[in-house]
Amino acid sequence: MPDRTVLITGCSSGIGRATAEAFAEEDWVVYATSRDTDDIADLAEQGCETASLDVTVDADIERVLDRIDEDTGRVDCLVNNAGYGQYGPLEDVPVSRLRRQFDVNVYGPHRLTRGVLPMMRAKEDGTIVNISSVAGRVAVPGGGAYSASKFALEAMSDALRAEVERFGVDVVLVEPGFIDTEFDNRMTDELDDLPNSGAYDWLYDTTDEFRTALDSLPVASEPELVGTTVHDIACMSDPDARYPVGPSGKFLLYSRFLPDSVRDSLIRLARTVT
Repeated sequence: MPDRTVLITGCSSGIGRATAEAFAEEDWVVYATSRDTDDIADLAEQGCETASLDVTVDADIERVLDRIDEDTGRVDCLVNNAGYGQYGPLEDVPVSRLRRQFDVNVYGPHRLTRGVLPMMRAKEDGTIVNISSVAGRVAVPGGGAYSASKFALEAMSDALRAEVERFGVDVVLVEPGFIDTEFDNRMTDELDDLPNSGAYDWLYDTTDEFRTALDSLPVASEPELVGTTVHDIACMSDPDARYPVGPSGKFLLYSRFLPDSVRDSLIRLARTVT
């Protein structure tokens, strides 16, 4: 069998980096991408093919896919991992920020998916793995923009899965819970830079307290757990539609079965004790 090829976005750190390493260890041809190739230079030293790729730039995607087509002629697995979280009360989040959130987290995976599908259909084989989140199924105050993008990614994946099944292409969602990455630092940056209306101090305070508690409790899983999960999915002939990852991810997903009134009451309680 020809060398299996995987294209992974957002490999500069965390889940993307761990996923690239997991595939490389199993002798896949790994195209690890990031906006800045300096951030992934060590992956090149580990045998990965590296390239600069901003998922919001069509020309970047076309350039990388042309290179893969010339080098290997195939993409056996696409991992749409690049993304970030825009947090904050929705009133404080400017429309431009919400648009940017969707451009990266939703339109980016859509661009990549449209790019690889012709190659996968030609081979009648392939796997598209979209890195979602428990926030793609459960929304909380302060996470409306991020959850909206992940809810959209989940809906897009569900529709796509049925559309491309007849071509031998699998579409799988991976839903991590709390993962030990730099994601929280980006969250702080996004919050600090918002035009604060002053109406949601309780929410900003609650977010700070939550981050402090999260740092002090051993609830976050390592990104390698996600990377291994993604690799295993790519090797399956009939993967499931969704894979929650980590104890926190599996636990939090159960909360979506609570009645809305119960979830709202729990949020009110959190607000009153802040």
